[in-house]
Amino acid sequence: MKVFITRKIPVIAKDLLEKNGLSVKEFAKDRAITKEELIRNTKNVDGIISLLTDKIDSSIIDNLKNCKVIANFAVGYNNIDVEYANSKGIIVTNTPDVLTDSTAELTIALILACAKRIPESETFLRDGKFVAWKPQLLLGVELKNKTLGIVGAGRIGREVAKRAKAFGMKIIYFDRNKREEFQNDTGTKKVSLNKLFSTAEVVSLHLPLNEKTHHIINKSNLTLLKKNAIIVNTARGEILNENDLIDLLKQKKIFSAGFDVYENEPNFNKKLLKLDNVVLLPHIGSATIEARNAMAELAAKNVISVLKKNKPITPVLGD
Repeated sequence: MKVFITRKIPVIAKDLLEKNGLSVKEFAKDRAITKEELIRNTKNVDGIISLLTDKIDSSIIDNLKNCKVIANFAVGYNNIDVEYANSKGIIVTNTPDVLTDSTAELTIALILACAKRIPESETFLRDGKFVAWKPQLLLGVELKNKTLGIVGAGRIGREVAKRAKAFGMKIIYFDRNKREEFQNDTGTKKVSLNKLFSTAEVVSLHLPLNEKTHHIINKSNLTLLKKNAIIVNTARGEILNENDLIDLLKQKKIFSAGFDVYENEPNFNKKLLKLDNVVLLPHIGSATIEARNAMAELAAKNVISVLKKNKPITPVLGD
């Protein structure tokens, strides 16, 4: 049986697949695969390990003659038409849990970088502007006793909240489900989206991307933020209307914003580069050695489990 990996990922995946008797081909170029290349390389494969940069729509799926599993090397799966794949008998899997800690830690780092104006301060020093300590120089904000609003209390959102408690923050959250254990562990409470935006001094976005969440964060709720508010996004760029947030940042109507994801990656909004009250990262939420190795291993194990037992380890269903 043949497996195609759409881009070079940690070698543990290929080693594990081959150890289980599967023939593996990996896309050799260090860039996202094109649609034409994807079609050409996957027509007769039994399994695919895909990346979030691979748009696997109905036209790609119709080309798959033997494929039984698409294992996405990500926790999100908005790049795949899951319902259509399922209708064709193809199981789609993802890599939950294994990147939770990495992304939660990165989220906290973004919050701190925004609150303490760390990138701005480093640039100030590197540019030779630091000539003396000043009482009003690059003043940030403290997190203690501030309210953190978690938008999407899934695995990552809950872990961010737990870490924020160590800073003495109060927690509220918005989610379609009531999270009883989360509430008991952190003393948090579920609120409406508008209530969260009008109450929290720090907002952290953790929603999955689907038709219901596209641009769910927009002018109507962003304008409810306090002037000292910070908002960070480590989920998916398209859940946030970037232009609406940029307008607020330009007018200094909120304190700062942190981005790890963007609406049109990698073609992010160049207006962001002109702002000094933003922290911009190149989608590195899961970029740790530990997380990426674990993601590769889980993706490979999903392929093996489906092809040998017809039983996925971490399947996803259409929204």
